[in-house]
Amino acid sequence: MQYVLEVESLKKTFDGFVAVDGISFRVSHGECFGILGPNGAGKTSTIRMIYGFSPITSGNIKVFGLSISQGWRTIKSRIGVCQQDNNLDPDLTVLQNLEIFARYFDMPKDQALHRADQLLKFIALDNRKNSTVTDLSGGMMRRLVLARALINNPDLLILDEPTTGLDPQSRHQVWNKLEDLRAKGLSVLLTTHYMEEASRLCDRLVIMDRGRILVEGKPMDLIKEHVGQDVIEVAEPGDELQKYIRSGSMVYEDLGHRLIIYGHEGEKLFRTISDEYCKEGCILRMATLEDVFLKLTGRELRE
Repeated sequence: MQYVLEVESLKKTFDGFVAVDGISFRVSHGECFGILGPNGAGKTSTIRMIYGFSPITSGNIKVFGLSISQGWRTIKSRIGVCQQDNNLDPDLTVLQNLEIFARYFDMPKDQALHRADQLLKFIALDNRKNSTVTDLSGGMMRRLVLARALINNPDLLILDEPTTGLDPQSRHQVWNKLEDLRAKGLSVLLTTHYMEEASRLCDRLVIMDRGRILVEGKPMDLIKEHVGQDVIEVAEPGDELQKYIRSGSMVYEDLGHRLIIYGHEGEKLFRTISDEYCKEGCILRMATLEDVFLKLTGRELRE
């Protein structure tokens, strides 16, 4: 089987600091694959090596079966990259930003104009095609950066935190467009800090920390394996409850002011806890990917 992306024993160091520490994964055709991790986990370093922005320290990357050390020109013509920053040209109009970028792919002028018009309709910016970039909102700019990444009709779309800083409405607009692209069979590589985004878009994902992959799998499988079906949260737990939790075989996190209990029989346990140990400040909810992320990578702030 030929994969759209193969990463083998990939490593990246900066002056002795190991940013990416020998990671390996594969992405199938038509799959949306996510890379999650806290700040400094190595996500962006990995992505930048994949799209050729940063050189590899060691290991190998194959895209469409071609090593990036040998087939980079062919690879580059078949990928689209949506970087973190809105690095659009502020001196050009919305339409011109797409037209001129298309020329980097040797696209004839009339074809570039047609493709730009198609994409502006797709991202619902066709009524702003003559506006300058500086006249756009943050959400509009992110949609335009996404459209630019699609100008060459790529086989692999690389998205580095595509919705960071967007309000909920703009974020959902971008998600809807990405789901349309996935439905058409486009392969996607995504990094994100939004667990809801990863759960909604990704077929599979990895969670990284300190340059290494901690887990890999489907979002729902990872939730069931690492935290179970339900989560009970107790604010300001009393001594009796803490003794009860410690006396059993339950998986939990004691945060001092808050107790988090994971499991597959949350409703039964919740009734026991709420009836006997806390009348208020006790909630039962479904487990999420964010629970997995925090359990595996910790809750301390990262710089």
